[in-house]
Amino acid sequence: MKYLLAFIVIGWTWSAFSQKPSTEPLKKAIQAKLAGVEGNFGVAFKDLQSNQTLFINEKENFHAASTMKTPVMIEVFKQAKGGKFKLTDSILVKNEFKSIVDGSAFSLDISDDSADGMYKMIGKKMTIYDLTYQMIIVSSNLATNILIELVDAKKANATMRDFGANDIQVLRGVEDSKAFQLGMNNSVTAYDLMVIFEKIARKKAIDPTASEGMTRILFDQKFNEIIPAKLPKEVKVAHKTGSITGVQHDSGIVFLPDGRKYVLVLLSKNLKDPKAGVRILADVSEMIYDFVK
Repeated sequence: MKYLLAFIVIGWTWSAFSQKPSTEPLKKAIQAKLAGVEGNFGVAFKDLQSNQTLFINEKENFHAASTMKTPVMIEVFKQAKGGKFKLTDSILVKNEFKSIVDGSAFSLDISDDSADGMYKMIGKKMTIYDLTYQMIIVSSNLATNILIELVDAKKANATMRDFGANDIQVLRGVEDSKAFQLGMNNSVTAYDLMVIFEKIARKKAIDPTASEGMTRILFDQKFNEIIPAKLPKEVKVAHKTGSITGVQHDSGIVFLPDGRKYVLVLLSKNLKDPKAGVRILADVSEMIYDFVK
């Protein structure tokens, strides 16, 4: 009996020491950090080994900005998997789209698009894969609208529900001003973006091949001012950013050199000083990394 008791005590002691520290002190430190910048923030973190989480306003709605392009990418890969088209198929690059309000035509303004090189392709053909790549790595609005027209925003939204992302709203393409004026905007929560990036990280977004393909695209993200900014170079981040007036977002998967992974989503709105918002979110990313490493 005494040997059994000794075994139980040793096992309990090992378990107690092997558990990771609580995220509660880290959460309080992050909240104190964010309080230094005027604005509203949402945070969702999940360690994919321990399943530890940290949430701040994780169910609050934020204007999606370009973070909605990740659900669109997922829908592209889903429909390719379903045989609707091949990623290698070519489609015409155009700059005329229909408003979801009344079907009236609108075009994108090159000055509002970070991927202005895409406009040189108008009237030419590009593969669906290349359009998806441009949509993610340089956040091309033109590529995004072409792909949304191809796959249908409603289907992307339905796929998000299938993933368990119940509050993401993928309603429309970019610069649909009539929809904007009626408040018909794409929106996300930190929690839902965490859900879909966890699916990708665990290779359960469509299937392992699609998940790996999407991860490779996300690795090539050109805007790296938030999640990766203060992390060591050997740490790799597969992520998608988003920004509009008063809004700075980043969301993705952080890959540590030893093979561990975690998902991190950092959202903001009502920023009076966007640059300060970017800096503070990069600080939060570093705080999360220091906790995990």
